Amino acid sequence: MSPLPWAASLSAVDRLETVRFIRAAHTAAQAVAIEQRIYESSTSREEYYAACSSAAKNPTASAVDTSSDTRVSGPTQPRVRIGAWHDCEFVSEGVTSRVYRSGDSALKVIVARAPLEPHNPQREANILRRLRPPCIPLLDVFRDHEQRLVLRFPYLPLTLSQLIVGRAISLPQLRTIVNDTLRALEAIHGQGIIHRDIKPSAILVASADGPAFLSDFGTAWHPELCQSSEPAHRKILDIGTGPYRAPEVLFANRSYGPPVDMWGLGVIIAEAINAPPRPLFESRPAHEDGNQLGLILSIFKTIGTPTRETWPEADGFPVSPFELWTVFPARPWEEILPNVDKQFRELVAALVRFDGRRVTAAQVRICLIWIPSGADSVAGSQVSVLVGMRRCGTVGIRVYPEVEALVLEYA
Repeated sequence: MSPLPWAASLSAVDRLETVRFIRAAHTAAQAVAIEQRIYESSTSREEYYAACSSAAKNPTASAVDTSSDTRVSGPTQPRVRIGAWHDCEFVSEGVTSRVYRSGDSALKVIVARAPLEPHNPQREANILRRLRPPCIPLLDVFRDHEQRLVLRFPYLPLTLSQLIVGRAISLPQLRTIVNDTLRALEAIHGQGIIHRDIKPSAILVASADGPAFLSDFGTAWHPELCQSSEPAHRKILDIGTGPYRAPEVLFANRSYGPPVDMWGLGVIIAEAINAPPRPLFESRPAHEDGNQLGLILSIFKTIGTPTRETWPEADGFPVSPFELWTVFPARPWEEILPNVDKQFRELVAALVRFDGRRVTAAQVRICLIWIPSGADSVAGSQVSVLVGMRRCGTVGIRVYPEVEALVLEYA
């Protein structure tokens, strides 16, 4: 839809000020999405400002779920034209975009009029051009008939979030999906890229058996492309989604790196191996007051309140995790994740930890090699994820010498 005549009287500065006004009751991401919807549906300047004022006063008014892309079900929406692509079916929407399907293509239409960091579609396209599968392939970038930026990807019918709704997937299926995700993370981390929004809905899958592709690079950080707007030691803190946010960001460490992605992956694995799947930590909706504090307390109640011994890197954080916090003892992982595969539980424990010994994507891929998938696995049932961790110094354990030699060879 082309902007209505009244909209010409609104400058970009006017709209940004309105977004800031709406943020009184919503997160920055929600405020952008709410303002955009009001802008597109209003028929006059007066109606626009009245709706924005109502949204600013009421946390539930015009609110959208921006914690992840929302895949729409229910009554079929009318199909639309996007540039040269006809008969496009609406699939989902996120903070700054809407996704449509046309045949075997997914069209991500950027509906936000101006980027709101860390969301930047131009940077997303530039990053994706440098990547290969199992990162989602970028097929094309163009402007549609309304001059909106459109990113075209191959269409994949499912997300990991949809796969685990109400039911656990099999361990072989989880291995495949996790391994593909690790390959993607290993590739981007090798280039210094941080995804910054690892969550189940960011992992697209062709079927429950894979393959899987890592998507949603709209908030990714790149060491060259972000050098001027977001230097390495002054990164934006408003990243991640709900219970998948890493603790270093919650305590205002702007020098964070790839380990924030690995924390998110660990939380995803913990959720997926539960039967039925459930989040490892509790996190209130982003628009609710105290959502960040609630997540911190949930983390502390689950894996224990950190100390300078268990999290030495946090001693220099702008916000200290050591003072003014109730001290909760760490719960055993056997209690946190009972009745689940032992090796996957050990893997989660190596990822969901405070200190700098959180394992990398490359190290986890080594660990996955030694998670038994059948009776013929190397060295029998004693081969576990801990063998791989021996190589990266995360855990000390007695292992078969021949197995350790193989791990050392491949690490």
